[in-house]
Amino acid sequence: MVTVPVKGIVAPNDMADVYSWFGYDVVTPNNISEALNNAAGADVTLEINSPGGHVDAGSEIYTAVKKYQGDVTAQIVGQACSAASWIALAADKVEMSPTAQIMIHRASTGVDGNSDDIASALQSLDSLDKSFVDLYSQRTGLDKQEVYRMMCKTTWMNAKEAVDKGFADSIMFEDNAVPAIVNAYGVPALSQKMINKVKNLLHDKSTENVVKPQPKENIKNDSQLQKKLAILFGKEN
Repeated sequence: MVTVPVKGIVAPNDMADVYSWFGYDVVTPNNISEALNNAAGADVTLEINSPGGHVDAGSEIYTAVKKYQGDVTAQIVGQACSAASWIALAADKVEMSPTAQIMIHRASTGVDGNSDDIASALQSLDSLDKSFVDLYSQRTGLDKQEVYRMMCKTTWMNAKEAVDKGFADSIMFEDNAVPAIVNAYGVPALSQKMINKVKNLLHDKSTENVVKPQPKENIKNDSQLQKKLAILFGKEN
């Protein structure tokens, strides 16, 4: 597995030195293309924490990721905003840290000139918005009108919301269950590992007849007692 960082502002190749001069982290199409070429078809993880950036650079990176022959997993570890969100969605699978966020919104620009220049800029923005709507809708399965409404109001999604809406496939570390809080004197706080071992024991057909509750006077002779104690104290073989 090859990890490819997608960190900082998404910028055209010829602007990287400018952003870097100001002290900004930056990611360019050349950065990603070079990393993917070096990966040579191996499975890749995109580690994303980016506020987004330039549309053309984001589009170029999105295309490079989509064209990559190996399996690509996007892991959003901080934020994937604007252009960075569709870079993430170019991956085969999207995972999010429990504290990460995705943000989608409409395209924006600054424009000078006469009314024709402004009209042309507006047409360009509308066209971009439609392409973003199509991309998000296709990836998530959401209705295009719903996606457009989300973009219009600038929508931030935490990991659970992103999974629920189809922008992400899973939440990182979710298989690592949080230990239950025990608020009772003398009650042991069993780890999930212990609980799983006991559940496996209880569902083991070969021990079906010996793990049933027995009268207290017979429990000392129960071989299962030793097994339970071994699991509880981490002494099992």
